[in-house]
Amino acid sequence: MEAQQTTPLLCLASASPRRRELLAQIGVAHTTAVPNIDESALPGEAAADYVKRMARDKALAARGRAGSLPVLAADTIVVLDEVICGKPAGAAEGIAMLERLSGRTHRVLTAVALALDGALPACRLSASEVTFRVLSHAECVAYWESGEPRDKAGGYAVQGRAALFIEHLAGSYSGVMGLPLFETGELLRAAGLPSLLGPQGGGRP
Repeated sequence: MEAQQTTPLLCLASASPRRRELLAQIGVAHTTAVPNIDESALPGEAAADYVKRMARDKALAARGRAGSLPVLAADTIVVLDEVICGKPAGAAEGIAMLERLSGRTHRVLTAVALALDGALPACRLSASEVTFRVLSHAECVAYWESGEPRDKAGGYAVQGRAALFIEHLAGSYSGVMGLPLFETGELLRAAGLPSLLGPQGGGRP
C-alpha cells in the first residue's frame, strides 16, 4: 500500500473541521491558518461577487502565515430571494432563518480560491440548489437547540441533522458542506499540485 502523504501540500485558510475533512478525503495534507477579514458586503454587491471576494480575501489574509505553502480558502453563503443568509447571530435569527427556508428552494454558493506566491488568487465558484420540505416551528426550535446550526451559513448543516429537512439537492454536496471538491481539484490540477489522483487527475499505472 502506498504511504499516505504527510508533508503539507498547502495551507487551508479556515478553522472549519468540515473543510479539513473534505481535503483529507482527496488526500491533501495541509496546515491551517485562520484569516481575520471584514466580511461586510459592499453596497449593491451581487451574491456571487461577494462570495468570490471573500474567498480571495481569506486566501490573501492567510498568506503571511503560510510560509512558502500555497493557500486555499473558501467561503459559503445561502441565498434566498437574492438575500444572503449568513451565520445566525442568535436563537431568534436562527429559527426565523429556518422558517424562511421551509418549503422553499434556495441557492448555496461556495467560492474556493488558491493563492500561489505573489500572484492574485485563482478562484472557482460552485452553485447548488437545495429544497427543504415544510418544517414546523417546533422542528426549527428543536434543531436550533441541538447546537448544530449556530456557526453555519443559512443556519443548517447538510451533513448533520438537517439532512432530514432536505427534499432535493441539485449540484455539489461537498460545495454545500463548504468546500466543493471538483472545483478544488481543478484549482490544484491547474497549479500542478497533486491530490489523491495525482497532479494530472489520473491514477498511477
